[in-house]
Amino acid sequence: MLNNKKIAILENYLKHLKYEKNYSTDTIDSYHSDILEYLTYLEEENKDYLTIKYQDIKYYLIYLNEKKNNSATISRKISALRSFYKYLVNQSYLMNNPFLSVKLPKKEKKLPRFFSYNELEEMFEVPDLSLPLGQRDRLILELLYATGVRVSELVNIKLSDIRGREIKILGKGNKERYVEFGEYADEILKLYLNDGYKKLNKKNSEYLLLNKNYTKLSDRGVRLILDNIITKTSINKNISPHMIRHSFATHLLNEGCDLLSVQQLLGHASLSATSIYTHITNDRIKEVYFKTHPRAKK
Repeated sequence: MLNNKKIAILENYLKHLKYEKNYSTDTIDSYHSDILEYLTYLEEENKDYLTIKYQDIKYYLIYLNEKKNNSATISRKISALRSFYKYLVNQSYLMNNPFLSVKLPKKEKKLPRFFSYNELEEMFEVPDLSLPLGQRDRLILELLYATGVRVSELVNIKLSDIRGREIKILGKGNKERYVEFGEYADEILKLYLNDGYKKLNKKNSEYLLLNKNYTKLSDRGVRLILDNIITKTSINKNISPHMIRHSFATHLLNEGCDLLSVQQLLGHASLSATSIYTHITNDRIKEVYFKTHPRAKK
């Protein structure tokens, strides 16, 4: 059982992630779960989280392995704890971060899953544009695909952030960037603002995307909407909203967009985060080469 002091410190850390780091609800929930598991483990081992040594962390890694966690899960948990201890150091609860010396297990590289353009087209046709919620759902799809924004960024778009066909996005670490959108998204946006939004915005919200209770749509709400849309298509995939972001990046690269531009559009801090998409586009590159190089074939 965690004491009140530990609970208060953890709650303050979670507020730090939300309000200062601008992390999504899902990410914060994941950090909360991972840190709670760790603190509970220490309680059972009669260890104090402020005085642990490297050897204690090694035993915790053994514990995680014995619970059959894969390398990706262990990496995520250690990253969460490394971040938590960085916060503790910054708040002067301790002098050094013991997790800095812990090496993360090597992850298996998983290629991001994405939709084909035909699959996206099928999804676009599902929402009923005669209904306010149908207009909103179509706008969600169009904006996710047109801009490549994260779901956490999408639900935080305010009307004041939209200027013509440009949207100001507040990304991770409170970094601002601007994304563009084209004619398809613009057409649905205008329909929604002139019709559905007026019917949904009974509480004078500043946010663009609203739920049936007339309040701001949540990350989870978007996931439920997409799950519902998929059930009405012939697409047989386990999906996530992030797949539309992956589709945005993959389709741009397949059509010849350079990697640096895709990085900036996605709001990635480093080019290495964007480079995962180059593996997907290799087949497309081969296809273009053999089709266009004058001496690639007789």
